[in-house]
Amino acid sequence: MSTSPAPQTEPLTVAARPELTGGRRIGVLLSHGFTGSPASMRPWGEHLGALGYGVVVPRLPGHGTTWQDLNTHRFADWYGEIATAFDALRAEHDEVVVGGLSMGGALVLRLAADRGDQVAGVMVVNPALATKRLDVKLLPVLKHLVPSFPAIANDIKKPGVDESGYSRTPLKAIHSFIGSWPALIADLPRIKAPLLYLRSPEDHVVDGKSEPIILDGVSSTDVTRVELPESYHVATLDNDAPTIFEESAAFIARVTTS
Repeated sequence: MSTSPAPQTEPLTVAARPELTGGRRIGVLLSHGFTGSPASMRPWGEHLGALGYGVVVPRLPGHGTTWQDLNTHRFADWYGEIATAFDALRAEHDEVVVGGLSMGGALVLRLAADRGDQVAGVMVVNPALATKRLDVKLLPVLKHLVPSFPAIANDIKKPGVDESGYSRTPLKAIHSFIGSWPALIADLPRIKAPLLYLRSPEDHVVDGKSEPIILDGVSSTDVTRVELPESYHVATLDNDAPTIFEESAAFIARVTTS
């Protein structure tokens, strides 16, 4: 089985053009979700790049290859990739805004909790850090018995769209992600950065349990919630993608104004 990444799953980097952003270099870090790839964030990143922002969309370890490869990686690997990308952006830009889809939302919330005022703003699309599903309680046992569950990829309302995700959900890897939730929930009050929360009311991957935990947990006084009524979980590729692009561009411009 080939593990060569498909072109659309490759990381994305767009150089900042400060002449378009008031003479300041503004960086944007975007993270894809679990079993996904940069393909789910590429249109968003390209839109922001065209506005002059320096954009980086890393490919998280174990993604864009095979689900078996992903099963050998853990939350610390994915967070390490995001933290490294953030530090590189910080070194070259005046301010950095972070954003993520699903697990990517949890990763950038973790980053905002850890890095404080280094993060100019946080944008999350259908972030996951809790679930009503009862079968997750069985993961500590199931992960040793069954390598994978059916896929969670491609929860998209718009016909004919493929997020280039995996055909299976690796259990050891997702158990590691779920295991990161309690510490992040406990640290949500450390997040004070402005927050843009984008949410699909019909989401077949992330249920409604995460939203009140996040919105009630953060200390941010600048919180904007935007509903995505015509999209499912992968809203960055769905019918409401233009809303995400426009709202995020306005948010970044506002929170990085010196």
